[in-house]
Amino acid sequence: MTALRRALPELTGLEAWRLALGWSRPQAIREVAAVYRTDGLLPAGLTPATLCRYEHGQEEPGDEYRLMISRAYGARPDQLGLATRCLWCSTCASPPPLHYGQLQREQTNTSRRGSMTTASGLPAIRESVQWAVLDAPGGSRAVVALAEAAVEHYALNYSKHPAAVLLEEVRGSRNLLSTAVAAADRETAQGLRRQVGWLSALLGNLAYHLDDRAGARTHLTLAGALGESTQEPALTAWASGALAMVATARQDWNHARGHAEYGLQHAPQGLRRAQLLGWALLPTLAALKRTSEVDDVVSESDEIMQSATESPGRFGYDRAEHRLHVAEAHLTLERYDRAADVARESIASAPAHTPGWVAATLVLALAEARDTPDQAAGRALGVLDLIPPSRLRATARGRLTRLGRLLDGSTLAPATELAERLRTLPAPIRPDGTAA
Repeated sequence: MTALRRALPELTGLEAWRLALGWSRPQAIREVAAVYRTDGLLPAGLTPATLCRYEHGQEEPGDEYRLMISRAYGARPDQLGLATRCLWCSTCASPPPLHYGQLQREQTNTSRRGSMTTASGLPAIRESVQWAVLDAPGGSRAVVALAEAAVEHYALNYSKHPAAVLLEEVRGSRNLLSTAVAAADRETAQGLRRQVGWLSALLGNLAYHLDDRAGARTHLTLAGALGESTQEPALTAWASGALAMVATARQDWNHARGHAEYGLQHAPQGLRRAQLLGWALLPTLAALKRTSEVDDVVSESDEIMQSATESPGRFGYDRAEHRLHVAEAHLTLERYDRAADVARESIASAPAHTPGWVAATLVLALAEARDTPDQAAGRALGVLDLIPPSRLRATARGRLTRLGRLLDGSTLAPATELAERLRTLPAPIRPDGTAA
């Protein structure tokens, strides 16, 4: 490494050490991710572009990255030009446990503050529901209000937790509320049943993302029924849209269109209508090659989105998700250039490394696969480098599988590497039914 820096004095210690190891930036990121997994942690969202900025002094890594990069490279931080800021003693042989992305069964370290983790913050919501039901076994206005808050929490933080973990928590909260419904007065029971409906909608979506389509239909059908019986049109509309999504995945176009149109009958005007048009109806019309109808739906939903206020969370809708659905419709109609342009708009609007960003990136790769297969494969490899298997939704896996088929037989190095990575990708659910 010393000889390398003498020959190329413009290299920083971080870049020189990587080159001395013979690693590309994507390979270095994989090595850093392996250190996270060794510690039982979910890998952080380090990208080749970010590593490049670290290497060229345009940005400084935080203390956690400094430690993990140093361990991956087998060097001290000072050897890499990464000065420590004494978050903990830099000479300590075993640094304290980190809170980033800790896996489901970790113990909470109360001696230091950190952001909410899957292991601590998520179960606390269910525990609060449990205490509320214990305090008022027959339900109360407070229990209904707490249930609404729990639904909001799960929906807003849907993408922050592995689907299998979140499903267990949502299921637990739903069961707790179900016990209070039977003993509640009519008004309270109505409020509780409405929230059970929203929780069932979440369970249906989580089951779908875990590739359990039959389970998804079960939960979503219940959600739709409770939406109607509790006079919650937004729930009825959303559950119908989700059922259209499941039917589309089965290529059951008649049911998909029926669910989408039923949802549109119940959807409030504005954002919810745009959501049902883009998310539920558009994929079906594109699959049926109804080109003029696709263009009409895109035009109407685009117009709504220009003035609508975006809404966050799983039950919300925003420009990034809308452009994703439009891009996929163009892709289905083999309008590859338009699909690529719209997918780039979705990527630009989505927070980096989120499921929406992953989806748009893979749609762009699919649109590029015919003309630039090496670039398409590189995008997919980038996703696999950044996103742990437990956080890859079934929809993302499906797009990766489609891309693998498109690139099958290619002798380009990125394509062959992608084929091998897909071959060894762990399934979301093991043969024994447990989550991977």
